[in-house]
Amino acid sequence: MSKPLSLPFDPIARADELWQRRWGAVPAMGAITSIMRAHQILLAEVDAVVKPYGLTFARYEALVLLTFSKKGELPMSKIGERLMVHPTSVTNTVDRLVRSGLVTKRPNPNDGRGTLASITDEGRAVCDAATRDLMAMDFGLGVYDGEECQEIFALLRPLRVAAQDFADGEPAPAAGAPRGPASDPAPREDRPE
Repeated sequence: MSKPLSLPFDPIARADELWQRRWGAVPAMGAITSIMRAHQILLAEVDAVVKPYGLTFARYEALVLLTFSKKGELPMSKIGERLMVHPTSVTNTVDRLVRSGLVTKRPNPNDGRGTLASITDEGRAVCDAATRDLMAMDFGLGVYDGEECQEIFALLRPLRVAAQDFADGEPAPAAGAPRGPASDPAPREDRPE
């Protein structure tokens, strides 16, 4: 993965400056542009770490979610709900994991129309190895300390509440409470190779 040449100025700050001249001050424009750029940077970094395991971050999240379940299996509909993605994206993600031998699928005995996805032993091993690597690079957020990561989480929480990601009566996790990547994922679709 080649890195772009560093610019001698911050293009987002420059765009914000030019925006202000043309349309007036709109702090949300600079904020959203920064968030979108941060998303690109982080996704590229974490995808580079999980790629040797034949994963994208979306597939990694699905594996983690399955490891969180008591039996290592979940209905496809529950996976989509928890990862906050469209059913088509869940099917694509799980089917790729099945082709890789990391997950199996079978009819859900409790729902005649549903399908269960189950993590395999190989899937658990890959998930554990990828998790070690992601934790070693602080999920791409190594430039922030733990307290700053908590602040980022808290700053973005009202946006997620407004989007109805979850009931806003749900208490925020205590400072330092463990959070796995699949317990608070951003909506995404599995990207093609």
